[in-house]
Amino acid sequence: MNMSVEHFKSQSFLSHTRQLFVNRCAEDFVLPLHTHDFIEYSYVAEGRGFHHIGEDIVPVNKGMLFVIPIGIPHVFRPATTNATKAPLIIYNCLFDADLIHNLKSILREEEIVQHLIDLEQNRQPYISITDPSSRIEELMVQLYREFSVPGLGSLTLLDTLVIQLIISTYRRLQQEIRQDSPYNQQIPPDFEVILNYLQQHIAERIYMKDLVQMSRWSEKQIGRMFVRHTGQTFGSYLQHLRIRTSRELLKHSGHKVSIIAEMVGYRDMDSFHAAFRKITGETPLAYRKKSRA
Repeated sequence: MNMSVEHFKSQSFLSHTRQLFVNRCAEDFVLPLHTHDFIEYSYVAEGRGFHHIGEDIVPVNKGMLFVIPIGIPHVFRPATTNATKAPLIIYNCLFDADLIHNLKSILREEEIVQHLIDLEQNRQPYISITDPSSRIEELMVQLYREFSVPGLGSLTLLDTLVIQLIISTYRRLQQEIRQDSPYNQQIPPDFEVILNYLQQHIAERIYMKDLVQMSRWSEKQIGRMFVRHTGQTFGSYLQHLRIRTSRELLKHSGHKVSIIAEMVGYRDMDSFHAAFRKITGETPLAYRKKSRA
């Protein structure tokens, strides 16, 4: 495969009024390996083939869904050059940061909002899940029909369907994570070392490159290990670890809030307050008062 990578821009597909794009296409050997500045949900509706994504080549068949973050190179290829005999049919739904911003006021679960932000900022590895109930396929078909033949209320209905697609995909991802680990799969000792390192150095600035230096994995491999074994990205896990530790200190120590913020790795109070409120729904002082009451 030609390893040169083209970049697709959202303005080629999206408009101010329609902040998403949905299509149904037969994959070929013409489309180049590419990245894009939008998030893409790709559902395999028919046929077999391969998905070249990131550093992986994934065999694909009907019922597989991929969520491709911004900046991840990928392209689908059919299993055969005879497109009439066994076409590889893909539904694509793509949208950019503008739609995420608009959906924030509707999506009430911060965990899902953070998941979308991680996809937008390329802090999340690509997602590959299966669709045993065909629920995701139904949503993709509805999205395609509504986008292709718009009617009264289509913009609102498309937003509603996209929200259902995001939530259904995220639920299925969490189900597969629970089935895979940590209950059914032991955490590798090397990854446990990483988790212990984060706990012991929580007051310091910690970057992914630090974990690469102390392990045998690349940044992408470590990112996937976090999703597989914790259900969170590295950044999300570290933030939750900091806030969880700060909650214990607020409950059981007499330190000032500013000191606790430093102890868990925050260099300014605004960042600490914002992260604490985002995860707990209240301020550090309010949490301390309630926990001690």
